[in-house]
Amino acid sequence: MAQEHKKLNAMRLLDTQGVAYETFSYDPTILDGVHAAEAMGQPVEQVFKTLVVQLGKGDHALVMVPAGRSLDLKKFARAIGEKKATLTTQRGAEAATGLRKGGIGALALTHKRWGVYLDESAQQFDAILVNGGERGVNVKVPVADLVRVLNARVVDVAAEDHGAEHGSGDMDG
Repeated sequence: MAQEHKKLNAMRLLDTQGVAYETFSYDPTILDGVHAAEAMGQPVEQVFKTLVVQLGKGDHALVMVPAGRSLDLKKFARAIGEKKATLTTQRGAEAATGLRKGGIGALALTHKRWGVYLDESAQQFDAILVNGGERGVNVKVPVADLVRVLNARVVDVAAEDHGAEHGSGDMDG
């Protein structure tokens, strides 16, 4: 169910950009997207986690993929013209973002000016749920607005399997 929640920076950003969104809360001890989707009563393929990826030059990027799928790092590197991309460790992701696992979300990290990438599967929905920048909080945002606000590139990067990586933000949202 959509609920009222204290305003997080991600919500303030959406407000200033004139983007309508719904806030969903769930138990903050849930750290993976599949269980978060279940707790929010949302389809798992419509809930996206944000993964922190390190690029060849040491730069970081944020990649949003469906909660029940993993990121194909080779496909991602090819899609953005990089030789190599690696998933950061949980500690590395937390250090790079300043956010805790389960609370890593691209809307809360726009000040980093990192590249943001959204798996093309998001385009089958009018809106998707992404992390609001805090454990236990997701925002449901229209896909077109999310892409615009984040200046995200839509890429085909989710792996076909239904596994989950155990790197950075297994759960973002």
